[in-house]
Amino acid sequence: MTGIGKSFPGARVLTDVDLDVTAGEVHALIGENGAGKSTLMKILAGVHTPDEGTIELHGRTVAFKHPLDAQRAGVAIIYQELTLLPERTVAENVFLGREPVRRGLVDRAAMEATTARLLDELGEDSFGPRDLVRRLSVAQQQVVEIVKALSVDARIVVMDEPTAALAESEVELLYRLVRQLSERGIAVLYISHRLREIFELSDRVTVLKDGAKVATVATAELSTADLVRLMVGRELTDYYPARATGPAGEVLLSVRGGGNAKLDGIDLDLRAGEIVGLAGLQGAGRTELAKALFGAEPFTRGEMTPKRPGSVQQGIAAGIGLVTEDRKSEGLVLHQSVRDNALLVSRTRRGRVAAPVLELLERVRLAPPSPEKEVRLLSGGNQQKVVLAKWLTVAPRVLLFDEPTRGVDVGAKAAIHELVRELAEDGMAVLMISSELPELIGMSDRIVVLRDGRIAGHLPAGSSEEAVMHLAAGS
Repeated sequence: MTGIGKSFPGARVLTDVDLDVTAGEVHALIGENGAGKSTLMKILAGVHTPDEGTIELHGRTVAFKHPLDAQRAGVAIIYQELTLLPERTVAENVFLGREPVRRGLVDRAAMEATTARLLDELGEDSFGPRDLVRRLSVAQQQVVEIVKALSVDARIVVMDEPTAALAESEVELLYRLVRQLSERGIAVLYISHRLREIFELSDRVTVLKDGAKVATVATAELSTADLVRLMVGRELTDYYPARATGPAGEVLLSVRGGGNAKLDGIDLDLRAGEIVGLAGLQGAGRTELAKALFGAEPFTRGEMTPKRPGSVQQGIAAGIGLVTEDRKSEGLVLHQSVRDNALLVSRTRRGRVAAPVLELLERVRLAPPSPEKEVRLLSGGNQQKVVLAKWLTVAPRVLLFDEPTRGVDVGAKAAIHELVRELAEDGMAVLMISSELPELIGMSDRIVVLRDGRIAGHLPAGSSEEAVMHLAAGS
C-alpha cells in the first residue's frame, strides 16, 4: 500500500500511509485509538476506497470496489466483533454467500467435508461442521473465521484485536493458529493494543499516529519503551500510578459467606482508599462476583454490609457502581449523546447530579469533552471514560471495575489508571478485575484470587504473575 489517504466528512483519517507485508510474515499494526489502523485495513479489505494512493498485490496494482473483490483476490479480514450468524452451522457460516450447488441444490455434504478437512488441518477437534455457532466460545468462533479465510484461499489475513474478548487460557490457541497461518506462507496483519502479543507474535511492527505512519521496525529491534514512545509520542516511564502509602480506611463493603448458584463462601472486605485486584481464570467467577456485589446477579446466602442488594436499583441506592466488561452492550446507549449517557444512572435515581456533566467529562479527561456528540462516534478509550463519568454523577462509595481497559490504547490506559487511583485517593473503595496480570499487579494494593467460584487466596501488592497463576490454577 503506497501513499494511502482517506477523509470522511469533517475528518482527515489517513495521510500518505505506506505499508508492505510479505508471505509468511506476521506484521503488527499498532497505534492509539483513532490512529487510523482499522480504516487502513478496511481499505485493504475493500470496505472503503482510498482517496489517494495505490495497492499492489503480488506485484499487480489492484483497486477493490467491494469486499468481495478483495476476498476473490485473497484478502480476508477478521473483525474484532465477529460477523458470524449464530443460528447457522459452522459449515454454513464458512460458505455463506458462496454455497456450492449440486443439481440445483446447496451441496451440504461438500460444505461439511471441506470444513471438516480445514478444521482437521488446524488441529481443531472440539467442534465440527454441523455445530451451531451460538454454541461455540468466542475462541472457537475465531477458529471458524480463520477456516472461512482458508476456504477462500486467502493469502493475506487481517486480524483486528483478535484477543480482546478472549480469556488468557484461550489466547494460546489463537497464538498457535497465527503461527500455523504464517508457516503456510500466509501473511498476517495483526492489530492489537496488547504489547506482549506484539512481541510474542510479530516479525515487524508498523506504528500509526494521527493517521500517518511513524515507523516500520523489526520487532526484535524494539523494547517496550521504544514501542510506547513511537505510539504516544512521549515517554511513559511508569505504566501505573504510585500505590497508596498510608493504611487503608474504613470498610465500606463487607461480605461473609456470600454465595449463589455460581459462587460459594465469599469473604471479602473493600476499604476506603484501596484498590483490590480480583484475579482468576476464565469461568472462575470474577464477573459473577462483581454482579453479585452490585445486585445484578444477587447473592442468595451470606451476610453483606451494606445490606445485600437484591437488584441493580438496590445496589445503586447502596452506593455501589459497576463498570461492566462490555461497555457497548451493557454500559452505553451508543446512538445517544455523551450527555445522555453520562446521566443514565442519575436519572434512574431521580436524584441530584454530583457535579455538572461538563465538569465530570473534564475530570475523566474526555478529549474533547463534547456533550452532544453521539457515543458511537468516540474511540474505545473515550467511550470507557463516558462510562466512568456516568457513575461519577451519583458519587458511589464503592466502584467495581470489570476489565476497565479492554480494547483501549496505551495512552488511554494510562489516563484510566490515573483516574482509578485518584478515585481511591478521594476515599472510594475500588475492586478491579483484569485479565491482564501486569495491569492487575501494577494497579492493586492487594489481590484476591478466585478459583471455581471460591476465594483461593489473598496476595500482597507487587506479587508475581507466577504467584497469581499458582492460586488461580490450583497448582
